[in-house]
Amino acid sequence: MTAEIKIQQRILCPSCGEKAKRVHSVTLAASLKDEFAQSFPAQDHACCHSDQQGCAGTKKETSWRYCDSKDCDVVYFSEIDETVFHKSQLKVAVGVKETTGERPLCYCFGHSIASIKEELKTKGQSDAPEDIRTKMKNPGCRCETENPSGSCCLGSVTKGIQIAKDELGIKQTVDQIPVVPSGNKGEKIAKVGTIVSAIMASSCCWLPLLLLAVGVSGAGIASTLETYRPLFMGVTFVFLGAAFYYTYRPQKTATGEPACCASEPTGGDDCCSPSGKSKFNMMSMNKVMLWGVTVMAVAFLLFPNYVSAIIGGNGKSVTNKMNQAVFRIEGMTCEGCSVTVATAIRSVAKVQAVEVNYEKGEAIVGSEICCPVPKDEIQAALSKAGYTGTLIEPGDKIAPANSTSDPG
Repeated sequence: MTAEIKIQQRILCPSCGEKAKRVHSVTLAASLKDEFAQSFPAQDHACCHSDQQGCAGTKKETSWRYCDSKDCDVVYFSEIDETVFHKSQLKVAVGVKETTGERPLCYCFGHSIASIKEELKTKGQSDAPEDIRTKMKNPGCRCETENPSGSCCLGSVTKGIQIAKDELGIKQTVDQIPVVPSGNKGEKIAKVGTIVSAIMASSCCWLPLLLLAVGVSGAGIASTLETYRPLFMGVTFVFLGAAFYYTYRPQKTATGEPACCASEPTGGDDCCSPSGKSKFNMMSMNKVMLWGVTVMAVAFLLFPNYVSAIIGGNGKSVTNKMNQAVFRIEGMTCEGCSVTVATAIRSVAKVQAVEVNYEKGEAIVGSEICCPVPKDEIQAALSKAGYTGTLIEPGDKIAPANSTSDPG
């Protein structure tokens, strides 16, 4: 039990009790004054690996910890004994531990709270993060030997910008480069395009029904729209793919860099904007909207497959107590057409029931037992809807399933 407590104490700063992060001994050798640095063996390690997101230090076994607590005088302490090094024992000032003066933040490229203040006074903004990211590509990052924390300075710089603004009385809470909103114009266009193209892809079914309901002839429109259905479906998937890309792509800053700084910022674990909660909510809402659009698009694309179930199928069934006639229907291009055909036939007076079979390409019509089936009126109604109906006399052969012809 005693051993566990001792190990825990070696992780926590012996002065302030805050948890400290591990730092390589090469950083101590470079940061401490000569009389203290002599106890650390010289190592040829002057630069860490850098990329657009920050500087990633070499991860090796070490027994030293770095405390970045502002109100604490201890900078380094040992995990295995009682050795500690204070601010006065370093060759450079630890900017994150100071409250006045120059307060260096980036030791590789010379940015400090003082220099950031000058930028804010002259330009109204600080270009320090962009400058650091640009120079890291050279590469020119030497965080492990220049920065007392031994890690990337971007976390400290973004927080330092806010500190400088607060001290200058600039009322602005954003502490990093503005993030490009995920709900941009391209994303909105992609989502709207998805819905519109999906609606058009199913228009071969719903548009004839709509025209028929208002008394307008839909002659030929179903077959014409069916021809373009594969094109509209392809456009729908293109727009949907673009919407997913815009919604789920990594968020970028206004300069094109990733929205968050290094994975190990000097100033703490959270180097992102303080408005992260709002940003999370907006991004979540965009994703919810995207999946809603996806469901709507799929529903429209599959509309021909379930439209009969929504409208109520073909209505009343034909029985043996009715006069019956069978019509060969030409011009049906999908299951949804059977609903349009049934609706057109049912609108004819004296028709009591109708059953349309898309697979067989026929419609069975029933009328009152006392009255013949109104053949001419049914054919006229079908023609107005954009289809051709031919009465099948006894002994006629029924056309093959799905046979179609130009209804015009």
